[in-house]
Amino acid sequence: MEAKAIARHLRVTPMKARRVVNLVRGKQANEALAILKFAPQAASEPVFKVVQSAVANARVLADRDGVAFDEGDLIISEAYVDEGPTMKRFQPRAQGRAYRINKRTSHVTVVVATPEKVEDR
Repeated sequence: MEAKAIARHLRVTPMKARRVVNLVRGKQANEALAILKFAPQAASEPVFKVVQSAVANARVLADRDGVAFDEGDLIISEAYVDEGPTMKRFQPRAQGRAYRINKRTSHVTVVVATPEKVEDR
């Protein structure tokens, strides 16, 4: 069984979000949630929510298909961060110049699967 969750347009730069996602890739879902809960990075909160959502999606799929579900079996088979649209802002600088500030956004994708589904890949 495989379930997916995507968070789009997060106001976290992709580089900072990738640091957090790299911590949990390949780990069990419960272990990943524990790691994210206590990670000091600000990006860990939205990534925590995405992992939690993927686990909830897996539970819903299992109920729909009538399959036995154990949250402890799920592992994070895929987790990646793509760059979202960049908001461009301007700040005044010396001698009438304008300085551009890029406010970057991220799209975080997490896929959780049972171990036998991961071996099929």
